[in-house]
Amino acid sequence: MSSLAYFFKESLQGFTRNLSTALGSIITIFLSLLIIGVFMVGGVMVENVISSVESKVSITAYVADDAPQSSIDSVTAYISDLEGVSWVGFTTKEQALENFKETSSSDIVSTLDGYNPLPASIDVELTDAQLVESVAQDIATNSTFQSIADNPADPTESVKYGKQTVERLLSLTTYVRYVGIALIVLLIFIALVFINNTIRLAILARRKEIAIMRLVGASNGFIRGPFLMEGSLHAIIGSALAVVLIQLLRTFAMPRLETALPFLSFDVSSGTYLLIYAALIVAGLIIGLIGSAFAMRRYLKV
Repeated sequence: MSSLAYFFKESLQGFTRNLSTALGSIITIFLSLLIIGVFMVGGVMVENVISSVESKVSITAYVADDAPQSSIDSVTAYISDLEGVSWVGFTTKEQALENFKETSSSDIVSTLDGYNPLPASIDVELTDAQLVESVAQDIATNSTFQSIADNPADPTESVKYGKQTVERLLSLTTYVRYVGIALIVLLIFIALVFINNTIRLAILARRKEIAIMRLVGASNGFIRGPFLMEGSLHAIIGSALAVVLIQLLRTFAMPRLETALPFLSFDVSSGTYLLIYAALIVAGLIIGLIGSAFAMRRYLKV
């Protein structure tokens, strides 16, 4: 217990002795963790939006007007057994026309003059948007569906799932995740460099004292302790400041953002925020310890 008190006292002295460098280290950690925290919150929001969009990804397989009900039932049963399918339904020509009337203006509907150009369709909802292309291919290559498709010459044209939209959505998801990982790695590296430099200066400032401690037989752990404590202190202060600012943004900025952009989902649970805060504090502490350890290994030969 007395050793910890000594380490803390020495880390505070090191903090005040190299105040400008220590503040630079703390600010760097603070900004790095703040950006990481904001990106994590934003990442959760983006995931929510993407999940919402992905949940709406569906497949529509159009069938011919004279398709027998037995064949439709056979294809429906086949699709229900495919991996990634959560629901299968059938929309008749009449239901398709009614749906069209509900979503279209009366002028457009009046031009039909009682004619129904819409085909019947088998509608498919998925549990995973990643599987949409494979499910669509399975439907298009099913022999029974090929016999009742509204375009029997090319059944793949009878299966619609917004291919380009889905491909762009999935590529965007991958891109956002890769950019996020790269940014976090870069910010952590910058914070490590600053911690390393700060501890190096602290070691140089106390080199005479360290030499005396060696002569009187102080253990390596006793000599290293204050520097590890100092690096941890910088990291904890920086991470705490990042957590406080993110909480302030959550309290004051987020409601205004939700009001300004009501069509986007900014719903992030309190539990998720707590996990992010805990992750930032733990990450800050690890950064402080690793940065200090590297500095001591290089500049403190004990």
